[in-house]
Amino acid sequence: MAGHRFDVAWTFSLVALFFLRAHCFYLPGVAPEDFKKGDPLLVKVNKLTSTKTQLPYSYYSLPFCQPEHIVDSAENLGEVLRGDRIENSPYVFKMREPQMCNIVCRKILDKKAAKAFKEKINDEYRVNMILDNLPLVVPIRRPDQENAVVYQYGYHVGLRGQYAGSKEEKHFIHNHLTFTVKYHKDPLSGSARIVGFEVKPFSVKHEYEGEWNEKTRLTTCDPHAKRAVTSSESPQEVEEKKEIIFTYDVEFQESDIKWASRWDTYLLMADDQIHWFSIVNSLMIVLFLSGMVAMIMLRTLYRDISKYNQLETQEEAQEETGWKLVHGDVFRPPANSDLLCVYVGTGVQFFGMILVMMIFALLGFLSPSNRGGLMTAMLLLWVFMGLFAGYSSARLYKLFKGTEWKKITLKTAFMFPATVFAIFFVLNALIWGQKSSGAVPFGTMFALVLLWFGISVPLIFVGSYFGFKKPATEDPVKTNKIPRQIPEQAWYMNPAFSILIGGILPFGAVFIELFFILTSIWLHQFYYIFGFLFIVFVILIITCAEITVVLCYFQLCSEDYLWWWRSYLTSGSSAFYLFLYAAFYFFTKLEITKAVSGVLYFGYMLIISYSFFVLTGTIGFYACFWFTRLIYSSVKID
Repeated sequence: MAGHRFDVAWTFSLVALFFLRAHCFYLPGVAPEDFKKGDPLLVKVNKLTSTKTQLPYSYYSLPFCQPEHIVDSAENLGEVLRGDRIENSPYVFKMREPQMCNIVCRKILDKKAAKAFKEKINDEYRVNMILDNLPLVVPIRRPDQENAVVYQYGYHVGLRGQYAGSKEEKHFIHNHLTFTVKYHKDPLSGSARIVGFEVKPFSVKHEYEGEWNEKTRLTTCDPHAKRAVTSSESPQEVEEKKEIIFTYDVEFQESDIKWASRWDTYLLMADDQIHWFSIVNSLMIVLFLSGMVAMIMLRTLYRDISKYNQLETQEEAQEETGWKLVHGDVFRPPANSDLLCVYVGTGVQFFGMILVMMIFALLGFLSPSNRGGLMTAMLLLWVFMGLFAGYSSARLYKLFKGTEWKKITLKTAFMFPATVFAIFFVLNALIWGQKSSGAVPFGTMFALVLLWFGISVPLIFVGSYFGFKKPATEDPVKTNKIPRQIPEQAWYMNPAFSILIGGILPFGAVFIELFFILTSIWLHQFYYIFGFLFIVFVILIITCAEITVVLCYFQLCSEDYLWWWRSYLTSGSSAFYLFLYAAFYFFTKLEITKAVSGVLYFGYMLIISYSFFVLTGTIGFYACFWFTRLIYSSVKID
């Protein structure tokens, strides 16, 4: 009994560890850096981003102030695919030593530079910076809530506006930055750790007396006179031959926030009630479907036990024995069985990738501090899950009495990845044509192909070899030589209608969470609520499985035994609704105006929808496969 209590306590502890994101739990392998007073703090610059174009550009694509030597930081695979370009900057701070009105450089714009700045201001581009692995944020007070602050990642390059009494719109650049570095001090050692990096941007037309030289003192902001920039009342215009002087202040604030919790402010979830509503809504769907599945299973097994001897009416007998009448055809291999094997194998590969990735995310390994970690993990997991893809497709292929296992293996290894790679290659060519940093370099493209051909394909062959080597799974009943004629079906059992109906519920179970995922992808926000996402993923699995089983049962009862493909397409059709929702999101939530950006959005959403189809279709197929084998093996066929 004591051992049982220990098991329960241990299980509860594991569940608690999975779902509670403890404040002290941080990304393993990342060590905090301690800074003493006067230590240099190196600010790095990242890509310029815009929600209007979705095309990132490197920081130095604009004529900002540059250090003597521009040094690129080493980037992982995920960072390169995200378009991150991390480089050093001319901004250098000294720990806990405030600075006022530091002059970075002076620029006189030529026609090309002025045009470049204006274009980026029109498209609302933001400048992203990094200090001690923390992104630069602009704190914005929420007017609807007292003392509530939201954080905007990066500051805008500039803004558009009009002078008082003028109707002509001008472009103004943010050329003065007031940085705030928050730190947590260790009372014992006196060293400090950085826990926040904020900025307030200003547009200021700096003035000075005499000719410009290295020792020139500004009259608009002067550390000697303690004159600081506090507003943008006299803004700096962006025009050809205009002079722009870039300056910055640095303030240091002591904070109670500990280093391990420094990301909590950035990832604060103000709308957790919506997520809980989403979970409850999805659970209602699951309970409804579970009730239907339970009724079907109980009635089916009950009629089996009673040998169908207590049927009250002829109509009921016809309904209940419908699925039994097709026992000689229900396991007949479907048309295009090779293609089904390929899609099922790819779906297993997807399922394994997402499941393992979710577990890593829940344990904190995919923290946002590890930029590009999520993308890198997805690619590597996809590659290594090829083992299960090959095994699954080969097992199903052998069940269908297939003999050419190498052919099915090649199809599994190339069909889905080649389709996605072709779409990705076209989209990448479009990005490259826009000279965006989001274009994947040739070296990275080669690395992706190497992962595919060097690791994924061999693993799929290994999985297929072992899958085909095992004895074939025996069907519970024998298949007749001559196919049974399928009677005319009611309108609501029409394949197209039932498939489209089947996709609504799985999509309905996840669409609220989908909104937050799309927002994080296309509006450049962090998504870190993996606890909610895992629950929604489990609900999606159950919903896909149950709706497919319910509709499969109705199909067999109406003596239609062509369930193989329909089971895959029933839950897989939820991807159709996902793509429709993506189109709705595009027109209602995004402000994309450029044609290239629109093509990129729909291209990437097509890849995501296709992947969702393969995943949900495979879940539905295996649920129906298990269900049909269960009911036909439990009945003694005369």
